[in-house]
Amino acid sequence: MASVEWQIARASALKFETRGVRTLTLVLPNWKPHRPGQHYDVRLVAPDGYQAQRSYSIASPPEQRGVIELTVERLEDGEVSTYLTDVLLVGDEVEVRGPIGGYFVWDVSMGGPLLLIAGGSGVVPLMAMLRHRAAAHAETPARLLYSVTGLASAIYRDELDALHAARDGVEVAYSFTRIQPPAWRGYARRIDRSMLAEVSAPLGPTFLAYLCGPTLMVEATANALVELGVAPERIRTERFGPTGKETLP
Repeated sequence: MASVEWQIARASALKFETRGVRTLTLVLPNWKPHRPGQHYDVRLVAPDGYQAQRSYSIASPPEQRGVIELTVERLEDGEVSTYLTDVLLVGDEVEVRGPIGGYFVWDVSMGGPLLLIAGGSGVVPLMAMLRHRAAAHAETPARLLYSVTGLASAIYRDELDALHAARDGVEVAYSFTRIQPPAWRGYARRIDRSMLAEVSAPLGPTFLAYLCGPTLMVEATANALVELGVAPERIRTERFGPTGKETLP
């Protein structure tokens, strides 16, 4: 951590992905290439010296040089997330530190196939992996299972649908747990063992699994994969919850 210093980043673009979820494009004076799955710390300092700090996953691929994208979910009691989603304007500056993390990462040199499983805003670091795969023109087979309350809450929905439609080795499956679109024939329940078996079957027995989302979902899903015969060392998890980081690791 000693080698990772704070720097001042400037917001060059802001985009709402869904209601309450905003992507910040930040220009970094000391940009460093990251590995998909890593995160940045963001620190806010009030005039009276009070500080608040949270960590957010990088959504952009390392091929996007000079800037990073952080996708932030607004929490009602979040000191940092409410500022980043409601107050921050283009041209404003924030302190950041990163990239950080070395366990929950993937790049094309690690191979595959890939089983990516996301709950809610847990899709953010997995999106960085898919964007890196596309930017590197990799042929690694990848399947994303995305559990979300409804269509309106699906982050990056248009981009994910385009990746799926391209038929270049990425497939996306949604499970809408509360509100399903009209005539929906896909999954409409929480992730379970039978769903995992169906989604992962085309990948064969030796895929790499990356799970990110609420703690209970991640733990239950990891246990189900082990029950299905997936070696624990091929499963990597990242989780968030009320007592953890505000959005993503």
